[in-house]
Order: sequence, then structure tokens, then C-alpha cells
Amino acid sequence: MVGGGQGAYIGNIHRLASRLDGQWQLVAGAFDVDPARGRDFAIAQGLDPARSYGTYQELIAGEAAREDPVDAVAICTPNFTHYPIAKALIEAGFEVICEKPLTATLADAVALEALARESGRFVGVTYTYSGYPLVHEARVRIARGEIGDVRTVQVEYPLEWMSAPIEKAGNQQAAWRTDPLKNGRGGSIGDIGTHAYHLAGFVTGLKLESLTADLATFVEGRALDDNAHVLLRYQGGARGLLWSSQVAIGNSNGVRLRVFGSKGSFQWYQEQPNELIYTPLDGRVQVIKRGSADLSEDAAARTRTPPGHPEGYLEAFANLYLGFAEAIRARREGREPGPAGRNLPLAYDGLKGVAFVEAVVDSAEAEDQPWITPVAV
Repeated sequence: MVGGGQGAYIGNIHRLASRLDGQWQLVAGAFDVDPARGRDFAIAQGLDPARSYGTYQELIAGEAAREDPVDAVAICTPNFTHYPIAKALIEAGFEVICEKPLTATLADAVALEALARESGRFVGVTYTYSGYPLVHEARVRIARGEIGDVRTVQVEYPLEWMSAPIEKAGNQQAAWRTDPLKNGRGGSIGDIGTHAYHLAGFVTGLKLESLTADLATFVEGRALDDNAHVLLRYQGGARGLLWSSQVAIGNSNGVRLRVFGSKGSFQWYQEQPNELIYTPLDGRVQVIKRGSADLSEDAAARTRTPPGHPEGYLEAFANLYLGFAEAIRARREGREPGPAGRNLPLAYDGLKGVAFVEAVVDSAEAEDQPWITPVAV
């Protein structure tokens, strides 16, 4: 692991999730921008001091020289560092698991995706919400035509945690997220809007045709947006509405997806992730439970406990790590991956997310808020 050391929320999530299915073991790391602090953290995690590195460059050199190097490296650092770290890892022959967004700029995302494709290295991107079993169930059922032709998609990701200028009070997580040089051009749209965009496309299979956006910065003094509304036009005629906000008081990671078709609809809320609401045209509302015997293979492969025993965010994150392990093993063994190793967020999905943010900001900054087609859709 690179980054994700003492006090880093996402690093601990990666560590916990990777261990859940016994497919990964953390054996090496460069955890902090301060080399000494990073080494201390690594040793506190039980790592061999010889594999407790001060920098990612030291990690690459050290692991490349070993007979038993790491299989993959998880990048858990601020956005602006993703590209140089991932590029160096791929060029050194390592597989990569990267936090989203893939990079802070579109040019870097294009270059990194091309490098991953040409090198044959695995690059997984942690779009967490595609790890939930019932998200996969909705995806399978929509592809089967259970709600007919998709007409409208509404997806939202509201948060309240930045409703006050906490970055000025010493909150480091907020500080780099409000700095364009570290976060990239998009604030809420880059931090959480990309999750919403990926979720909508993943479940429906729709490809974006164009978008128009309205960004707002409600907390005085911020350089980046903390609220975004985006209208989406999909290929084939479907329409969409995306809302991301870091200033929506009363909301804590309130991810919601609603998909309306010509024959019915599906609704899924992250705060009730074990239920998928299915409403057929002229029929009764049905609640599909995670763990039910009649779920698809895709959903079953990501389910650990029977209905009534809740599974949530950590398990969804673990499903990504389970899938990454299966995909990497399948590549090395020259076989097709099993269900858990299919339909994973990879480098091109990361590129699409960065291209989406770029198009949103371009649209919002233009005087007439034009409809823009992202470079990658």
C-alpha cells in the first residue's frame, strides 16, 4: 500500500476490506509523506521492517529486487499523486489498485489508461458502490429487460460533512479536497459525483451522449464546487439527472439510484443496501432481498450471509478486492474469471470518471452552459 497511514480513513477501509475473504495479505507499504512516520506506522501494523518503506520509489525498488515481491499495490493517496505513482508501478511490472478518481487531470487519465492497456497490467479502481450484491442484481435484471427500455435515471450522492469551512479549521481531509492543485478541477463532482456517475452507468449499461451542468460553491472562500446538478443525455434517448453535494445538511453518504423504464422501475438506496425495490407496470411493488435463493449468479457471488443479517459498505468494498484477486489470478492462469472477477471497475472506468468531471466543469464554466460530450463515455 502507498499512502493510507495514520489518520487516513480510506487506508483503513482498504486494509479491512482486503482481509475479509482471506485473498490478500498486507506485507509492504510506504504509508506517509513523512518517511519516518510511515515506517513507524508500517511496523505498528506488523509489517517486516525490511518492507516498511519511506517512499513509493523505495517500495518499488525494494519489492522489485525480492524473490517474493508483492502481487499488487493499492494507491490510497490524494488525487494529484495517483498518476505518478501508478505510472511508476505499471512500468515496474506491478498490478495496481487505485482509489478514485483515477487521476487529477484528463491528460493523465488518458495516458495512464493507455499505459495499462498496452502493458497488460491490471488496474482496478475502487468505485465502491459497484460492489454491492443488489447493485449487480439490478444490473442483471435491467439487462434482461425486466423494466423494458430505460427512460430515466436519477442518481444522487448528498453529504453534509463540508457544510462549514472545516478545511480552514485544520481538517486535512477537507483541505486537500478543496485545493485544485491536489484534488483536480472538480470539488463535489470529482470526489463523490464520479461515484454517482459510475453507478448509474454500471447498473443501466447506458453510455453517455452529452451533459450540461450547474456547479455551485456555497461555502465562502472555497475554490471548488461543493454542490453539483448535472443533466445527462444517454445514447438511445434515455435521460438522467445527477446530484452531488458536500453541503446537504442531514445527509450522510445518502447514495440513491432510481431507474425508470417502459415496463417498470428499480430503486436502490445505500442506507438500505440489502433491499432492491422493483415496481412493474400495473403490478405490485416487490422488495428483493439480498441473500434470496433466486438471485443472479452475479449477486450470489458477492453475498456472504442470509437475508436478515445486514451486509453493507465494508463488504461491498471487500467484494472489489475479492474480484480483483480473482481477475488477477485468472489472467495469470490463462482462464476466464469466475463471477466475482467479472464486471469490475478498471482503468477505462477510471478514465471515464475523469472525463466526466472535465466535461461537467467545462459546461459549468461556459457562459451558456452548453451540452458537452466527454472524451470517454
